[in-house]
Amino acid sequence: MRAANDNTAASYSFGALLPAIYQQDNFTMRFMSAFDAVLAPILAVLDNQEYYTDPFFAPLDFLSWLAGWVGIEELDETWPEESKRDLVKNATELFSIRGTAEGLKRHLSIYLGTEPVVEESGGCAYSEIPNAALPGTAENIITIRIPSDTPRTVHSKKLDTIIAVSKPAHMAHKIIFERPS
Repeated sequence: MRAANDNTAASYSFGALLPAIYQQDNFTMRFMSAFDAVLAPILAVLDNQEYYTDPFFAPLDFLSWLAGWVGIEELDETWPEESKRDLVKNATELFSIRGTAEGLKRHLSIYLGTEPVVEESGGCAYSEIPNAALPGTAENIITIRIPSDTPRTVHSKKLDTIIAVSKPAHMAHKIIFERPS
């Protein structure tokens, strides 16, 4: 937390705000320096408030709180810092396209650090003959092809969780790790 940072120096002295007669008194200036030390972290936060609301500049301990503002329940601690910041920055856009192949692809791109290939089995099937069997497969499935040389470590359980919350609810999914050619 910000208050636990012992290296935060006061940006200005409260003693310097006093009338000159009090500034000449050694006891008064030492007394006021206690307020400088206590209030320095608060003033540092207030002076830099716009950076606290920017996911790319916010301190890591504040980023998880900022994530709650955009609907992310909890940031995964195993994710790289860059992915966490990217997810918070793009969360509102991702939530607006959640449940689509494009939304799934973008969410996975943030986690993986590379863009996967997302293939859907198709939208519909029909037959020109009444009461006939439908052509093709009746299985709705999304196939996700992920390059095996992704720049980040991939945890299969976390990957499954991301896919489950980002894919269309009625579809199953299959993950294929592809070898680089």
